[in-house]
Amino acid sequence: MSLFRDDGVVLRAQKLGEADRIITLLTRHHGRVRAVARGVRKTKSKFGARLEPFSHVDVQFFSRGSELLGRGLPLCTQVETIAPYGGSIVTDYGRYTAGTAMLETAERFAENEGEPAVQQYLLLVGGLRTLAAGLHESHLVLDAFLLRSLAVNGYGASFTDCAKCGLDGPNRFFSLPAGGVLCGDCRVPGCAVPSPETLVLLGALLSGDWRTADSCEPRYWREGSGLVAAYLQWHLERGIRSMRYVEK
Repeated sequence: MSLFRDDGVVLRAQKLGEADRIITLLTRHHGRVRAVARGVRKTKSKFGARLEPFSHVDVQFFSRGSELLGRGLPLCTQVETIAPYGGSIVTDYGRYTAGTAMLETAERFAENEGEPAVQQYLLLVGGLRTLAAGLHESHLVLDAFLLRSLAVNGYGASFTDCAKCGLDGPNRFFSLPAGGVLCGDCRVPGCAVPSPETLVLLGALLSGDWRTADSCEPRYWREGSGLVAAYLQWHLERGIRSMRYVEK
């Protein structure tokens, strides 16, 4: 029997029995972890409200073996709130739908339980913090999170230099299989030809240049979001279900 402590973000919560829940978290040191939280659906629960999606928490787990992930699910025995991002996110539809897509994407990129995904964890915490602050359009925060998640998982896109030969940009032809823009010589059938402003926007979101991203005209937001969604689906091989509800 062992105790483990880690901080993580609550990705989702599922009902179990009459009063319990199975909580899925993305943790700093143990990656994706599923654990049972007993009695959290009771009105007198001490930490039920702390284990809601979007919450950044410090959790103590109890495991019956020497490893956190064994034959059975560990138990959540203690929870302390680090940052209650959900309070600011769930009150706004745009933030809520964008945040839900972020949680689902983070879980998809951390499918193997117990396998550390520190960069993905840090991206999620930073993305939820930015989303809750409301300083930028929610769909821009989502697209920035998706592009950076793809990058840290080995699928970074190029929006300036040719993704095939490296020719200095700007280049106009965007290819999903090639991993970004292509020059005229490397162009392949089926390339999209987005506007130059859209490519500037996506490059700014990937690099964290919020001054450029915020000043971009709204007419380029939808085209950029479409490219990001298509690129994400190409590499995940199936779409993110909650993306259909995101406001554009």
